[in-house]
Amino acid sequence: MSTVTDPAHGATAVLPASSLSLAAILRRPLTAVCVAGTGLLLAVGLLAPLLAPYDPNDTDVLNRLQGPSALHWLGTDELGRDTLSRLLYGTTTAVETSLEAVALAILLGVPIGLVIGYFGGWWDRIVMRLTDIAQSIPSLIFAFAVIAILGRGTLQTAIAVAIVFGIILLRIARGLVLRERELLYVDAARVGGLSTLRILFREILPNVAGPLIVESALMLGSAIMLVTMLSFLGLGLDAETPDWGSMLDAARKYQMVNPFMTLPPGLAIMFAVLLFNFSGDTLRDALMGRRRSVHRRPREAGRRRAAAAAKPAVDDATVLAATGLSVGYATDSGLLFDVLSDVAIGLRHGETVGLVGESGSGKSTTGMAMIGLLPAIARRNGQVWLGNRDLMAISPREAARLRGSEIAMVFQDPVGAFSPVHTVGQQIIEPLQTHRGLGREEATRRAVELLDLVGIPDAAKRINDYPHQFSGGMAQRAMIAMALSCEPKVLIADEPTSALDVTVQAQVLKLLGRLSSEYDTAVLLITHDLGVVAETCDRVVVMYAGEIVEEGPVASVLRRPRHPYTHALLKATPRNEAPAGRLPTIPGAVPPPWEWPAGCRFAPRCGFAIERCAAGKVHLADGVRCIRAHELQLAVER
Repeated sequence: MSTVTDPAHGATAVLPASSLSLAAILRRPLTAVCVAGTGLLLAVGLLAPLLAPYDPNDTDVLNRLQGPSALHWLGTDELGRDTLSRLLYGTTTAVETSLEAVALAILLGVPIGLVIGYFGGWWDRIVMRLTDIAQSIPSLIFAFAVIAILGRGTLQTAIAVAIVFGIILLRIARGLVLRERELLYVDAARVGGLSTLRILFREILPNVAGPLIVESALMLGSAIMLVTMLSFLGLGLDAETPDWGSMLDAARKYQMVNPFMTLPPGLAIMFAVLLFNFSGDTLRDALMGRRRSVHRRPREAGRRRAAAAAKPAVDDATVLAATGLSVGYATDSGLLFDVLSDVAIGLRHGETVGLVGESGSGKSTTGMAMIGLLPAIARRNGQVWLGNRDLMAISPREAARLRGSEIAMVFQDPVGAFSPVHTVGQQIIEPLQTHRGLGREEATRRAVELLDLVGIPDAAKRINDYPHQFSGGMAQRAMIAMALSCEPKVLIADEPTSALDVTVQAQVLKLLGRLSSEYDTAVLLITHDLGVVAETCDRVVVMYAGEIVEEGPVASVLRRPRHPYTHALLKATPRNEAPAGRLPTIPGAVPPPWEWPAGCRFAPRCGFAIERCAAGKVHLADGVRCIRAHELQLAVER
C-alpha cells in the first residue's frame, strides 16, 4: 500500500500499489539508462570469470606493455597480463568492495543515529563529540589509520570505508530523527504502548528512509573512488587482487612506454562513479515525486505557443485573472486527485478581493498556484494572466523575474518566512538589487524607507536585526515591506493576520489598505474571517472543496447570500449582539478530494439540499454555484 498527502487538507489517503513503482521510475529516460548501466556493471562483475579471455594473474613477460591486438584486445600490462581480463575482474572487486562498504556503513551508522537521536541526553553528546573528532580527520588519512591497524585486504578495505561512511549516515539519521520524534504520530505510538524498538524501526525508520536510501546510493560511487585511491597509493587491497586503482598506478609508471594503459581503468572508474551518482539523483527524484521537466515539454511548449497566439481574455483594468485554474496531484499508480477545479478569479488595479472558506477549501492552494509556488509534483491547468502574460505558460526563469517585481506574496507566518541567518535588511535589499538593479547603498536607503513606511520605529537601526528579534506584528510589517519593495502590481496575502492579536491585526489590515491605495496594487486577501472581508475588501470570493461557490461585491454577498454555504458561514460568524443560545455551526467537515461527491460538493452538509443537488455537476452561473440560489435568497429575505 502507498499513501498520498493532500496539501490542501493535510490528510492522507491509502492507495493500492507501491509508492515507488518500477514502472514510474522507468518512465524517466535518465533513470532507465542508469538502471541499464547498473545492470550491465553488476552483470560484468558477476560474469567476469566467464567473460575474461585469460586468468587475470597469468604473466607473459615476452609480450609486456603491448597495445591492443587480436590476442589482447586492450593490450597487456608491465608483466604481460591481459588488460581486459584484469579490467573485468577489477569490476568484480570494485562492485563487491563498494557494496560491502556501504552495507556495513548502513548497519553501523543508521541504528546508532536512530537511538541517539531518539533518546538524546548524554549518549547523544558523547557520540556526537566522537564523530566530530573523527570527521575532523580527512577521510583518506582516517582510512590509512584503519588499514594500518587491520591490515590489507578486500574486507579490511571495506571496513575502513564503512567506518568513514557510517559516521556520515549516523549524523544524517540522527538529524532526521530529531525532527520526527516531535511529530504527533510518534506521540500516538507512545500512547498506544508500542515498544521503543518498534517505534524506532517500524514507525520512525520508514519515514526517514528516503534520504538515507539516496545518500547510500550516492555513497556507492564515493566508495569506488575511495577504494581506488587506496589501491592507487599502494594500500587497501592485496597485490594479487585485480583492481582499477592498481591498474591505474601501473599505467602511471609506464605511460611513456604505453600511453594506452591509462584509458581502460580511467574510463571504467569514470563510468562507474558517474553511473552511481546519476542513479542516486534519479532515485532521489523518484522518492520525492519530482516530475522532470522533459516529460512536460511537449505539453508546455504547446501551451506556450497557444498563449503566444491567443490574446488574454481580460480588460485593461484587470491586472490579474485566473481562468479555468485546476490543480491535481498524481500518484505512481496513476490515480489523480484534483484539489482545485476550474477556478476563475480576477483582480483590478487597486482592488482588494477577499478569498474565504473553511480550512481545506483550497484558498492557499489557489494563491500558491497563481504565483507559481506549488510543489513540482502538482499538475496545473488553465491560465493565469498577469497583464498580457500567461504565468502558466512562461518559462521558470521568466516566472522568477516576475515574482517580487510584479507579483508578490505575504505569508501567514512572517518569522518563518524570513531566513533566520540573514538580517531583515539583507532580505529586503536583495530583491531591490535583483529586480531594480540598485546599488548596495541605494538599496539600503530604500529598505530603511520601506521599513519606516510600514511603521517600524527606528528603522535605520532595526534594518540590521534578525527575524527572531522582531515581534509577530513587526515581522509581518517587515514582510509587507519586502513584498512591496519593488512596487508589484499584485499582492497575494495568505492569512496575514491569523497569528496576530486583535489590535495588531487591525493595524496590519489598515496598513495593507493604505499601501494598496498608494501603490495602486491589487490585493488578494486569503482569510477565513468574514469580519476582515467586510472591513477591507471590495469583492469577495467564497470557496468550498476546491471550487468557487459564490462571488460578488462584499456588500451584496454578505447581506444577501445566494449559496447555502455562504449563508451558513455568516450564521456561524460571531456578531456584536447579545448571544441568543449556542452559536450555529456547520455540521461535518470539508471532505478530502478523494471523497468529493459527484454533484454539489456541499450537498452532504447542506440543510437546503434536495435530491437533484446530487444528480450531477453544478456549474457557476451568475456568480453562484447552486441550483436553488433564487429560492434561498427569497427565504433569507423573508
